[in-house]
Amino acid sequence: MTTVYLERLDPARNLYRFYRLSLAQNLFGEWSLMREWGRLGFAGHVKLDLYDTLAAAQAALSKKLQEKRRRGYQ
Repeated sequence: MTTVYLERLDPARNLYRFYRLSLAQNLFGEWSLMREWGRLGFAGHVKLDLYDTLAAAQAALSKKLQEKRRRGYQ
């Protein structure tokens, strides 16, 4: 299982956010990319995307990671 945790902190704009990406295989052999996001200290939103292959799931994780880094998450 692969997990990446990012935060975006900007006190001047009152931004205290997190974004977590987790990659794992489920019981049916599919690969899932779980995305969780929200405000630090609070329960976040969760979305689960399913992929047939590990390569497709890794590509989706990489794409989402690049997108979030461009938006200021570290």
